[in-house]
Amino acid sequence: MTDPNQQYQQYAPPPLPPTNAGWAVAAVIFFWPVAFSAFNHSSNVYPRWAMGDFQGAQYASDRAKKLGQIALWVWVAFVLVFVLFYVLMFALLVNSGWSAV
Repeated sequence: MTDPNQQYQQYAPPPLPPTNAGWAVAAVIFFWPVAFSAFNHSSNVYPRWAMGDFQGAQYASDRAKKLGQIALWVWVAFVLVFVLFYVLMFALLVNSGWSAV
């Protein structure tokens, strides 16, 4: 028999994970091909959390952040290759004795 005075512990859902929309915007700025997926995951965080899919909401949040970071690192790699190319071309021009004047 249950005691009518017994208190029950209420279930509280975990807090809403961040949408990481800022990382999705970074993906647009730095490497737009991954931005589509980043915005898709970012916009799925709240609906999944509201339906009770807390792990899915956390996964969508983490994935949006990871895609934004990937976009940033791809941009950094492109810039490094670009700078390296120009340094190499300048070194080759100086070494060959070519003059622009």
